[in-house]
Amino acid sequence: MSTDDPSRDAEPRKSELRQWGESLVVAVIIVLIVRSLLFDLFRIPTPSMEENLLVGDYLVVSKLHYGPRTPVSLGIPLTSIHLPGVTFPYHRLPGFSEVERGDPIVFNYPPDEGPIDRKVHYVKRVIGMPGDTLSVQDKLVHVDEEPLPLGRGMQQYWTVTKSDARYQIPRARMEEMGISEVRRTDRAETVRVLATPAGARQISQRSWVRSITPYILTDDEYSEIMYPSGQGYTPDNYGPVHIPAKGETVALTAQNWDLYRPVITRYEGRAARQMTDSTFAIDGARTTTYTFQQDYFFAMGDNRDNSQDSRFWGFVPKDHVVGKAVLTYFSWDHEAWLPRFGRIMRPIADDGIFREQSALDPLPKGQTADRPRADSSFRSRPSVLAELPSRAAALRSRP
Repeated sequence: MSTDDPSRDAEPRKSELRQWGESLVVAVIIVLIVRSLLFDLFRIPTPSMEENLLVGDYLVVSKLHYGPRTPVSLGIPLTSIHLPGVTFPYHRLPGFSEVERGDPIVFNYPPDEGPIDRKVHYVKRVIGMPGDTLSVQDKLVHVDEEPLPLGRGMQQYWTVTKSDARYQIPRARMEEMGISEVRRTDRAETVRVLATPAGARQISQRSWVRSITPYILTDDEYSEIMYPSGQGYTPDNYGPVHIPAKGETVALTAQNWDLYRPVITRYEGRAARQMTDSTFAIDGARTTTYTFQQDYFFAMGDNRDNSQDSRFWGFVPKDHVVGKAVLTYFSWDHEAWLPRFGRIMRPIADDGIFREQSALDPLPKGQTADRPRADSSFRSRPSVLAELPSRAAALRSRP
């Protein structure tokens, strides 16, 4: 008589709870791999990129474009929890493209303390490339002395002077005209509008509009909160500043020391101090020059007058770049409490955003005016910044 019992050789059947647990573990591992090496998901919390990216937009950020960055710290993935004092050398796997002017990039906020990959995420648009000299002159960005006007969907404040104070822009048409906001001033016939260049052009075509000009900040108190501080800069008149490039050697001077010292010490990890007006010490060695070890970028928000960006905290190091924002996969309107269906699965404009630069064209004859003065009713001051907590074609074609 055989004593074999087939039931003894069969593996015990897994409980349903165990099967669910194993499936969950596998799913988590897959998500971590995808979000670490391929794509990540982020939400827009502030209006600094409007009108192109709105508060409540959910973004797909590609890490494949510039190459995935290997972990710099050891801790719980997708959180700020990490093991203090444990860091790994920065390394980036190969990508299939380089950062280009106009790219909307997600990066770790440079001034934050701690490991790079645990810093808060920001999204801005690349305006200045490594090796560029950038300035803002009466609100207009210049790169290597060439103008780079606002691109499609970017916006700023404009001063509108009306022939009669009673005329108003219909609120129902504001959004379709590219106007986000209208503010009164202490003069009844003058208002401030937050609008795209296309919106400003439509406003100028109204028969009752006497003039429309960019609103220029002249508040001296901005000087201390700009980068670098104490230079007399404002968000609308800034620089010029030279953006460091990998392998570039610059002569250190008393004039540019405040610009480059944070880069050398904070992002390149060198001990640096000024000895005299013309000599400096890097890691204890006396020198008058410095060679940068990585590329840097100058990033700005599309909503130029409501953005805390490189004008305030400096350059974006290449090792802080997470990836390129490529798609709005969902959007939620918190005011209407409804999805924005027209923005779901919508591609995000990149360097092509500068192909339509209506700010280069003069406004219709009779609709221009001299540079306006800042009046007391709209002294922006730092509190207005929402986050505080052809020649242009040649620029686009540069590497």
